[in-house]
Amino acid sequence: MPNLGVNIDHVATVRQARRTYEPDPVWAATLAELGGADGITVHLREDRRHIQDRDVRVLRETVQVKLNLEMAASDVITKIALELRPEQATLVPEKREEITTEGGLDVAGNHQRLKSYVDQLKDAGIEVSLFIDPDDIQVQASKDLGVDAVELHTGRYADAKSIAKQQEEFEALERAGDFALELGMLLHMGHGLTYRNVERIAMIPGVSELNIGHSIVARAVMVGFERAVREMKELVAVIDIDAG
Repeated sequence: MPNLGVNIDHVATVRQARRTYEPDPVWAATLAELGGADGITVHLREDRRHIQDRDVRVLRETVQVKLNLEMAASDVITKIALELRPEQATLVPEKREEITTEGGLDVAGNHQRLKSYVDQLKDAGIEVSLFIDPDDIQVQASKDLGVDAVELHTGRYADAKSIAKQQEEFEALERAGDFALELGMLLHMGHGLTYRNVERIAMIPGVSELNIGHSIVARAVMVGFERAVREMKELVAVIDIDAG
């Protein structure tokens, strides 16, 4: 059964729309834990469009489950990560003009640049994951950097407009996931997952973590945060038929 990492970025998005103090993502994290979240994920972007430095600092002091800091490979954000020491840092690509993360890191094309940041984080005892597309070249490049995990970008699967296209993207995730596991890395997945499409992803053998944010926050507007997390947790709590 995969762990559920709840991304609370878009609670902060609502707050920042008015530059006020509510809703507080720290409160959302507490409710997510009560709803069964196994981890809390936040992306401290360089432009600080949603999560702020204060949020991450307070979360580090209050979160009782795994704290996963999504971050660009940059000196400024790495310095913050080394100070706060979340359990996990997930390196992601970042463009100021994008609405949300649009694809995976090009690990193969940026090996030397990424190596410096990966080494600093690992030396501090932080588990490192890379957010990548389901591509064997990127999986192998991630292994070569010595990271602990890869998070496969599920966006193309989530956005597929036909059953055939969804199946094609699902099989790509399965293949890349198998390769990551063969190489000895932990397998995470995330991006664009919803209450309608998550169950199939949760059943992929070896997936240890799913990171989901927007869909949970959207549902929470209607039913409350704790209930929204609990309903998602029930969906990802699939039975591992190989365990018996």
